[in-house]
Amino acid sequence: MDRSLVQQRQFTSDASHELLTPLAGLRAQLEEALLHPDETDLSELLCHALGDVHRLQAIVTDLLLLTQVGSGMPDGLVRVDLAELVRAAVCQRGDELPVQLLLAPGATVNVVETEIHRVLTNLLDNAQRHARRTVLVEVRRNGDRAELVVADDGDGIADTDRERIFERFTRLDTARCRNRGGTGLGLAIVRDVVEAHRGTIEVGESAVGGARFVLFLPLADGSSSAR
Repeated sequence: MDRSLVQQRQFTSDASHELLTPLAGLRAQLEEALLHPDETDLSELLCHALGDVHRLQAIVTDLLLLTQVGSGMPDGLVRVDLAELVRAAVCQRGDELPVQLLLAPGATVNVVETEIHRVLTNLLDNAQRHARRTVLVEVRRNGDRAELVVADDGDGIADTDRERIFERFTRLDTARCRNRGGTGLGLAIVRDVVEAHRGTIEVGESAVGGARFVLFLPLADGSSSAR
């Protein structure tokens, strides 16, 4: 109980800090504009203010999602072919780097589509931030599980950081910039959603030296023996 209380307090402190940072920036810009209205570029002020509002909205949205993802099996499960779900999600994106797809059909899972879509979005956003030229997504059957891989050719993740990156508000040195590093909640959401679906996620090194995230989900009943 003491450990849980400490974790809750740390999370509250971290969340407060993340929210106060853009709020402080927004307030400073508005106060400066009130003090020196004749020297204020309205277009520039609005652009910066909208940027801070967008960041606040992103943090709040992620915090709400974390509170909704419980430890039990989520409601609204549907039976889908993971390869088709991934293909449709990637096709909706407009990434700077093209995503290479190696999708084997037949990995049928019971999932909440919107939540798995969010998992893939977070992993791809992370890969796109750090990749140099290559982002690869794979789906296949692996025994009685479906396997989803998202890999890149960036700097990779050190062994000592491969568990820490799933903690809330964690940013590695290469992603300290808040504008580049996201809300700091993306990978925490990934792990919580995967575990709620009775799955697991691992991170290692890709074949080209970057990060390689491997997600395992149990196959839907009746599909384990299907070929």
